[in-house]
Amino acid sequence: MTDIVIVFHSGYGHTAQVAQAVAEASGGALLAIDAEGNLPEGGWEQLAATKMVVFGSPTYMGMASWQFKKFADASSKPWFGQAWKDKLAAGFTNSATMNGDKHSTLHYMMTLAMQHSMLWVGTGLMPNNNKAATRDSINYVGSSAGLMTTTPSDASTSEMVAGDIATAKAFGERLKAVVAKRG
Repeated sequence: MTDIVIVFHSGYGHTAQVAQAVAEASGGALLAIDAEGNLPEGGWEQLAATKMVVFGSPTYMGMASWQFKKFADASSKPWFGQAWKDKLAAGFTNSATMNGDKHSTLHYMMTLAMQHSMLWVGTGLMPNNNKAATRDSINYVGSSAGLMTTTPSDASTSEMVAGDIATAKAFGERLKAVVAKRG
């Protein structure tokens, strides 16, 4: 069993890069939602056994991807028995524009966590919003509710903003620390 499971969908690979950075820093396990919105075999059992579930999805048209939504809808079975009650939860999203309505995706993830009676963990990061800040600064996008990253629509996964990957790692470190404090 791993203490942190990162369940995510990635349409073009950018969200997967963010998930990987969170996993590296947190020691978490990756659980990818496939192109049809399904978990791999044993995925539901992995989620049942973990202390923290980290949700990840790109933001498409102001919301989580339909594949992530299919996973969320399928989580009604553990919801009915409150199987995830008091587990820790967190989330992240990536889109092409600086805002891109990413907050709608994070709010959806928070609502999903609250419906499951989970305990939400934010970034714990101050925004980098002074004149010295650059796109490579930690939490330049400035989110506290969950991790937000931005990748230009014509950028490959190897061209992701280094500051966003560093922010994902800082977020992962926070998640690991929160799980450790909780025991």
